[in-house]
Amino acid sequence: MDNTHQLPLIVEDYPASRPSLRIAVVTETWPPEVNGVAVTLAKLVQGLCLKNHDLQLIRPRQDKFDSAIRDSSLEEVLMRGMPIPHYPDLKLGFPSKKTLVKAWSVRRPDIVHIATEGPLGWSALQAAKVLKLPVTSDFRTNFQSYSKHYGLSWMRKPIVAYLRKFHNATACTMVPTKDLKFTLESNGFQNLKVVSRGVDTQLFNAKKRDEALRATWQVTPNTVILISVGRMAPEKNLEQVLATYEVLVASGADVKLVLVGDGPMREQCKRRCPDAIFPGMLTQDKLAVYYASSDLFVFPSQSETFGNVTLEALASGLPVLAFDCAAAMDWVKPGVNGWLIPESNPEAFAAKAREVILTKGLLAQVSASTRNQLVQLDWCQISDQVEEVMLDAIKHHRY
Repeated sequence: MDNTHQLPLIVEDYPASRPSLRIAVVTETWPPEVNGVAVTLAKLVQGLCLKNHDLQLIRPRQDKFDSAIRDSSLEEVLMRGMPIPHYPDLKLGFPSKKTLVKAWSVRRPDIVHIATEGPLGWSALQAAKVLKLPVTSDFRTNFQSYSKHYGLSWMRKPIVAYLRKFHNATACTMVPTKDLKFTLESNGFQNLKVVSRGVDTQLFNAKKRDEALRATWQVTPNTVILISVGRMAPEKNLEQVLATYEVLVASGADVKLVLVGDGPMREQCKRRCPDAIFPGMLTQDKLAVYYASSDLFVFPSQSETFGNVTLEALASGLPVLAFDCAAAMDWVKPGVNGWLIPESNPEAFAAKAREVILTKGLLAQVSASTRNQLVQLDWCQISDQVEEVMLDAIKHHRY
């Protein structure tokens, strides 16, 4: 006897689960390369994989021993590349439009996400256009600002024009700060969405402080450790750090400078400041210990799109002295977890450092406050935001 008509109709009140997307991510830098783009993009890819999306990572081969990873959620496709001028450890992917059209014709992604704007990124944009695929992008590096530091100021306008053309051809460009969004919009960039960067608070936190490490720096318990982290290159404004340190030493302050990183200015910095600590490039685990074992993070760069090191320092309980731009503008609260210097007044940087260190109790007070101001911006939240942008781009894509 058929009684199916007597069964009650069950209607689920729960929303449908998010679809599992097939995402092609194109980048010209990736770990173990150490830079903000590589580190943060790896965190984003990991987060999207954990959300049950299938990721195809397309990047240049880093060396002849480099091999592609393939697992249940991540497939790497390695392309030919060449060293970047002034950045020999990094690669530019060769133009690869035909290769990408062929690959994506066989395994069609739901969306293409382009993280870098080099030849490989441009090829991906053109291949996606041929196949009518939706595209999102990131604005991660101020190449137009870097040009003036390498005697190429005349290239600024052509670089901005190229970047504008590149990003305006995508459905959405993700930028890390409201300030950068405003700047790009004033230069004709369209379809911009603010998506911040995250920080691993399990890795970067004040509990990593290591007195044994400080002892190797031959300092006393009262010595103020200044730390600077980043590529040692002209665009990072390291002259400001060295000049600030010299002012502090001349003022009789008990200070020590730690310069983490490597690059073309390292030997110059060592000659200028031979008593500083130069540990070179550090793994993320070691870097976390260096942050937590220091007392003041000095970040003089004015060429950042974000500056991930700012969040890493704050998460480590370390007050930040920086210019009022990029991530510092959004995350540093003057007198609470650091100090901001107007970009228009660089002379005030060293003066503020002197005030902070020579005013009795001031640095200790702000250090205690910084440790209590937890940075609540994990990578799970960022992955959620990026997923929303991608789903919206797919929804509104015109084939």
